Amino acid sequence: MRGELIWFNRGKQHGFIRTEAGERLRVEEAGFEPGHILGDGCAGTPLTFERESRLGLEARAVRVSVVPDVAPRRARRRHR
Repeated sequence: MRGELIWFNRGKQHGFIRTEAGERLRVEEAGFEPGHILGDGCAGTPLTFERESRLGLEARAVRVSVVPDVAPRRARRRHR
């Protein structure tokens, strides 16, 4: 799945992600892939993740990783 980070607090070791469908999922520090843990002030960062539902508990995001920045392609100029 894809979504974006709403907020993440390293001190509390958790935060929230908003999915493309608008659902809000909790994410814990342990849910991030190695090397992809974000700090405070990274709201809006695009992410990929898997949704995990456990019986009786709220859904959460696991295997979270940051989507690499891809520069938008520029249109080529036509010569006439």
